[in-house]
Amino acid sequence: MRDTDPGVALVTGEPEAAVPAEPSLVALAAAGDTRAFERLYRQHVGRVHSLCCRLAGRDHAEELTQEIFIRAWEKLWTFRGEASFGTWVSKVAVRWILTWRSAQAVARRRTENPEILAWLPAKQARPDLAMDFEAAMEKLPEGARQVFVLHDVEGFKHEEIGRLLEVSVGTSKAQLHRARMLLRRHLDR
Repeated sequence: MRDTDPGVALVTGEPEAAVPAEPSLVALAAAGDTRAFERLYRQHVGRVHSLCCRLAGRDHAEELTQEIFIRAWEKLWTFRGEASFGTWVSKVAVRWILTWRSAQAVARRRTENPEILAWLPAKQARPDLAMDFEAAMEKLPEGARQVFVLHDVEGFKHEEIGRLLEVSVGTSKAQLHRARMLLRRHLDR
């Protein structure tokens, strides 16, 4: 690729096809350009789908991913460009997933039972078999799983997690510690 105009890169091999940079795509999409939004969708759908899988489960990931991008399209006018579009759409995703979970009336059980994963069958101790970490992660209590995914998988800071989940920074740190301990205990079996 080589630069042509600010915010536009020319794809080598297709001399007539200019591919706008992300800020230009966002501006075009905000002005109603559906093709620009489709490009943004294709660039970020994998990360959003992965986030949905981890926070809501694979059974609901496809539907939630589509709903999140519909929501992003509707709310694109609120994007201020202070962060990348990918960061913004990830935050939209987290908020939408949390809203969805509440609407589904999922009980937030915060049990103090440290053996929460004891009933999850462990795989045989064979070097040729890998631990199904995703399945173990899905078995974590909701609060611990949410903080673990947001912090250790997605890279959010505790302050951001606190704002997203409406909990204190201390609660975020405690839930992260709890999640790590439960996963460690399961992995040591």
